[in-house]
Amino acid sequence: VQLVESGGGLVQPGGSLRLTCAASGFTVSSYVMSWYRQAPGKEREFVAYITSVRGSTNYADSVKGRFAISRDNGKNTVYLQMNSLKPEDTAVYYCKRVGENTLWGQGTQVTVSS
Repeated sequence: VQLVESGGGLVQPGGSLRLTCAASGFTVSSYVMSWYRQAPGKEREFVAYITSVRGSTNYADSVKGRFAISRDNGKNTVYLQMNSLKPEDTAVYYCKRVGENTLWGQGTQVTVSS
């Protein structure tokens, strides 16, 4: 049972990235799945989540209108599309399975810089 994030990298301000969270050992559509991030010297913070049955989404105010969380049930994968990136979006991004048995991925680094 694990989550593996990928897709991070270096991008210029205003650019886009799509993060991928590949799940194994369980079905992502059966859980609330979320993305968090942690910038250097700061606490880990919530970014977005997607619910299990209806696929409803919710976002932190800081990313609302720029980021979009989605899920591909066939690939058992969760995505985070990030547009209009800002330097303050620089962080390690983590995928999380929410619930009684919380599960975190190892994280992927996103750096927004010119």
